Amino acid sequence: MVNAIRLLGIDPGLRRTGWGMIEAAGNRLSFVASGTVTSDNKKSLAERLVQLHDGLSAIVAQYAPDEAAVEHTFVNKDAGATLKLGQARGIALLVPSLAGLAVAEYAPNLVKKTVVGTGHAEKEQIRAMVKVLMPRATFNSDDAADALAIAICHAQHRASGAARLARQGAA
Repeated sequence: MVNAIRLLGIDPGLRRTGWGMIEAAGNRLSFVASGTVTSDNKKSLAERLVQLHDGLSAIVAQYAPDEAAVEHTFVNKDAGATLKLGQARGIALLVPSLAGLAVAEYAPNLVKKTVVGTGHAEKEQIRAMVKVLMPRATFNSDDAADALAIAICHAQHRASGAARLARQGAA
């Protein structure tokens, strides 16, 4: 019998950070929970980052994951938006790390290729494949569905060299 490991996937965003919790036992994946942590765009950047920190901290405390995975950010044309996204991503990396969890990072194209089969999948395809892979999965946003896809990707790649390096902090 293979022991189940609880994996937290995080799709970072300043406005909405998606999270998804799954259990992996060998090749079997089970849905645990998912949701979205939001920040109030009327607050200062610092206050919004605190909201994300507190929301993710509560999830880690409630669901006690064994490992976490965070999606790499992509650079877009708006440098300011990219910088803010990077700060939200910093919170997504910090919270599980402070809890003592190993944290792996995955490129968006690898997540899509792992879950859908192509690196340029659309949001609808990701949602559909997450439901195929975990029929009991529920999610309240595309961000939560993406976070579940990140957790699924981590379940598939966690033994790879890249994931090991990320967990050791060398990547």
